[in-house]
Amino acid sequence: MNMILNFNKKTLIALSVIMLLGVGSLLLHAQQPSQEKKEYIDPSVSLAFQNTKKIRAGLLDVGYAEVGPKAGKPVILLHGWPYDIHSFEKSSELLAAKGYRVLIPYLRGYGTTTFVSSKTVRNGQQSAVALDIIAFMDALKIDKAIVGGFDWGARTADIMAALWPERVSALVAVSGYLIGSPEANQNPLPPNAEFLWWYQYYFSTERGYKGYKANTNAFNKLIWKTASPKWSFDEETYQRSAKAFENPDHVNIVIHNYRWRLGLAPGEKQYDKLEAKLAQLPDITVPTVTLEGDANGAAFPLPEKYASKYKGKYMHHTLTGGIGHNLPQEAPKEFTAAIIEADSLSK
Repeated sequence: MNMILNFNKKTLIALSVIMLLGVGSLLLHAQQPSQEKKEYIDPSVSLAFQNTKKIRAGLLDVGYAEVGPKAGKPVILLHGWPYDIHSFEKSSELLAAKGYRVLIPYLRGYGTTTFVSSKTVRNGQQSAVALDIIAFMDALKIDKAIVGGFDWGARTADIMAALWPERVSALVAVSGYLIGSPEANQNPLPPNAEFLWWYQYYFSTERGYKGYKANTNAFNKLIWKTASPKWSFDEETYQRSAKAFENPDHVNIVIHNYRWRLGLAPGEKQYDKLEAKLAQLPDITVPTVTLEGDANGAAFPLPEKYASKYKGKYMHHTLTGGIGHNLPQEAPKEFTAAIIEADSLSK
């Protein structure tokens, strides 16, 4: 129902004063980490994100940003869908200032990461993405690293810690344990949870494939808004990340990822053994910090449901103040603190 209110002049003046006082109070007392602030970014860090490096790693030529001292302890930060490396721009600056060597790769199908061969299947299944990052570490001659991420990136980091714990010194996983399998995904969820996965079902159709291909930019902006309903990002922030979705393999990787999860698209045989291990939902033994935001509009498991999967030193933090799905970008200081905390747990 629309309501039209008529105010006389005195009422309007009184309301204006109240509003001004209220704004002043908010500026002095309220903490709203979900509202994007134009924080200062070191120009050298911004340049590293604008002019990414590239390295041959397995099936890919991986595009990545790197900041911090070469001799620093390696930290690898992994983004999700539909996001990109800019989710970590501020936190990587903060970590570099603490002496860490921070590497932020584009996942397959994003940004400047490309396939070496046109014949390689554009496969988005979870084990393939995790192997990409192991190959990335091998190419850079990094034996072990702190690994952190959210969304697809958290799942990838979880898989690395579960299958190759010798390569992960500590783990930060936003939304916790996200390893799954097509078989497990056959189990129906409660209606409200199914509703949050609407795009997964859309992508299962040919209409969804065509719709995502035709409207990638607008579609992903909608996901940003629904997954982080209290994050007031501006158009410049979104468009900076949207460039990553112009990757020629982006649509095929995303569609295959979600269809594979539901058993609607096949994986590749070379990953069958890894997927069989992941289907057993293996425990994670490396030191871990998990995070969640109090305003995550995407589907996510409850922390109490996955805490038992982390058998090593473990901490969980739920961030308040309207933090949504893109937690590293919405709360970079808190994400940075979690990386440092996970590192301390490994000592």
